[in-house]
Amino acid sequence: MREREKGMGGRKHVQNSRLASSSPCAGCKLLRRRCAHDCIFAPYFPASEPLKFATVHKVFGASNVSKLLQDIPVQHRGDAVSSLVYEANARVRDPIYGCVGAISSLQHQVESLQAQLALAQAEMVNLRMRQATYLAHQLGQESLQNNTYIGLGKGAAVSTDSSAMSSQKLVECDANLKAMFNLDVVVDQTNLGSPMWSC
Repeated sequence: MREREKGMGGRKHVQNSRLASSSPCAGCKLLRRRCAHDCIFAPYFPASEPLKFATVHKVFGASNVSKLLQDIPVQHRGDAVSSLVYEANARVRDPIYGCVGAISSLQHQVESLQAQLALAQAEMVNLRMRQATYLAHQLGQESLQNNTYIGLGKGAAVSTDSSAMSSQKLVECDANLKAMFNLDVVVDQTNLGSPMWSC
């Protein structure tokens, strides 16, 4: 019996020493309590990241975080902790607006980029209209030269060839104009503010 008691006492001592040697999670360490094997903070707030739990505890409170994690399914707790940490850090940086200030700043950046995109699209249309005007002017000059050449009476064959060339150039010019103005610029309007125009 004494030998058994000694053996049991040795096993208990080993177990206690193992529990004492294992470091508690960041939550239990900050709260100065024993970290149980089923501690709800342990999987998400390791001892190597004490500032992570300290910030969340400062903004939301350890009891509120514990209740929140218990009400959330296990597969979603990691995402919830990430969201809590982000919101807590944003609240520490900006105590008044928190993460809303960051969202507002991103929305302003999106609106600025939308305005720049609209200006770029308008400039592109303007350049293509100038190019179309230049091509139409060039075609008119060539047609005038061909008609003058035909009027000099160089023969029916020359007149026929010149007319065929003019018709071909008209077709090519029309195709170029259609290609230039066939803009397929589409702006993704998902979760954006005012809709952007597209050509």
